[in-house]
Amino acid sequence: MSYTANLWLFLLLLFGVIVVPGMDMMFVLANALTGGRRAGLAATGGVMLGGAAHTLFGATGIGALLKWAPQLYGVMLFAGAAYMAWIGVALARSSIVVGKVAGAASRSSWTAFRQGAATCLLNPKAYLFVLSTYPQFLKPQYGAVWLQALVMGAMTLLMQFAIYGGLALAAGRSRDLLVLNPRATIVVGRAAGALLVAIAAFTAWHGWAGRPP
Repeated sequence: MSYTANLWLFLLLLFGVIVVPGMDMMFVLANALTGGRRAGLAATGGVMLGGAAHTLFGATGIGALLKWAPQLYGVMLFAGAAYMAWIGVALARSSIVVGKVAGAASRSSWTAFRQGAATCLLNPKAYLFVLSTYPQFLKPQYGAVWLQALVMGAMTLLMQFAIYGGLALAAGRSRDLLVLNPRATIVVGRAAGALLVAIAAFTAWHGWAGRPP
């Protein structure tokens, strides 16, 4: 698989993960509904900062693994694929619906930004997901790991801004779409789950095919 194809696959994974309604999305939407677009965009910025930290964590972990214990890289790849598939199966079997979006007292943009970053940074599942995902896409044959991570981090931030920022800018319509159309959110969650399983299977197969004899 070429590096370009690898990035397209990562982009598809990003979209599938970020578009599923979750804690970060609801935090952004709640801030936009109570504090307006500025608060919603500030919350988005905080979540993006958390995403950048997750990228740094993943890149550092994979870089250290390749340097100090390269023999464990393959194990990490297959373990990560299994974990990603497990998350996908759970999503595909779930029925995600969004209830009434919890409101909050109007807050400053700085508070929304700070709390958005904390919400993202303190999510332990995000770290597990990064550790399971990055071995699938950060590969020595594509060049310097830090440079690959920089590209993937930029893609993550842009996808978060596009989806969460879009929700913040259209908060009222976003709320109606999520709350009043439960069937649509169920379909989105299950489709994202199926996508995760497919990508996990593909990357595991590719890793197996490319393993040393």
